[in-house]
Amino acid sequence: MSRKSKGINAERELVHLFNNNSWGAIRVAGSGSSQFPSPDILAGNKVRRLAIECKSSKKPVKYLTKEEVDELLLFSNMFGAEPWIAVRFKEWYFLNIEDIKQTEKSYVVTLEKAKQKGLLFEELIKY
Repeated sequence: MSRKSKGINAERELVHLFNNNSWGAIRVAGSGSSQFPSPDILAGNKVRRLAIECKSSKKPVKYLTKEEVDELLLFSNMFGAEPWIAVRFKEWYFLNIEDIKQTEKSYVVTLEKAKQKGLLFEELIKY
């Protein structure tokens, strides 16, 4: 299975989680390849709108480009959504951008930091 297929499957899994818990969610096809900023997933209920950049990793670390994070912030601001980084190590963790480490060239999320600062899916949707 290609890396792209793995990413798409992770995004679809998350969309199903939202929809199975009384949230509306869609996967944004072409995110990351459009000339316009767009998140991987849009999710919402009657109270909240979330713009989510998704990553999945079998290793205890995952990198995001500055461009991915900048576009998430730009889209979220224009759309009026909360920006979230979702990383699936073995389970999904949702992090605020302020809670992930910025390096000179990228952002990095570690499993340790995700466990310290991140929300699990059930925690994210109850607010």
